[in-house]
Amino acid sequence: MPGLNLTAALRNEYQQLFDTCNIRPDKLSEVEKIIQKIIANKNRYDSVGNQLNIPWYVIASIHNMESSLNFNCHLHNGDPLSARTKNVPAGRPLSGNPPFTWEESATDSLKLQRFNMWSDWSITGILYKIEEYNGWGYRTKHPEVLSPYLWCGSLHYSKGKYVADGRWSDSAVSTQIGAAVLIRRLVEKNLISIKNIPLDTTDLPLVYYSTKKIDHGEKLQEFLNQFPGVYLLVDGKPGEKTSNAFKAVTGNYLFGDPRL
Repeated sequence: MPGLNLTAALRNEYQQLFDTCNIRPDKLSEVEKIIQKIIANKNRYDSVGNQLNIPWYVIASIHNMESSLNFNCHLHNGDPLSARTKNVPAGRPLSGNPPFTWEESATDSLKLQRFNMWSDWSITGILYKIEEYNGWGYRTKHPEVLSPYLWCGSLHYSKGKYVADGRWSDSAVSTQIGAAVLIRRLVEKNLISIKNIPLDTTDLPLVYYSTKKIDHGEKLQEFLNQFPGVYLLVDGKPGEKTSNAFKAVTGNYLFGDPRL
């Protein structure tokens, strides 16, 4: 599947989603149990990550999605380490002989996805690479559903998933805990610290969804306040309420609104 570029607009979307990521109350205890297991095995994630310059928690979050933290499975897809992978990507690792160690498999998988060539470990860069790891099928074919690979277990996701390669179900619900949700909880618990980079707005439209003050934000809100029934605080931050008003007037949410 063709790749997608990490544009300023996509960065803005990832940042907005991460900033507003709320874990479902009924999933919190499960999230905490996963976090405990991840921390207990931090040294194993570090042993791979340090060699490839990849943050340990990125590897851990993928490990949870691919094999529920099972160290007897390939990081590529959860197939057993006793043989080369059978499912996509099949035949990995190409070198060596089974049974493989988890570290050998993880290194091969991350190199295959060029994680070792990536250097942007801001939250937006992290979410981009993790979504790319799983594939762009949700974003390109079912944009109405945020990828559960990232957001399952949060209020950003409710239903809709691929039940097999290429097989979609509107009603199926992923029961896993998404990678972004785990990373968000790690940040909340002060177990990790992620540096953000300033948002590059060069290829964004003049006005767009943002929880931070932007150029022309106040002018947009003043303009919308001219319409009947619109009463916005003019603070230059065109977030959810401003986007709702924009939709009432134009029929569309603001560019970058997570609901798009």
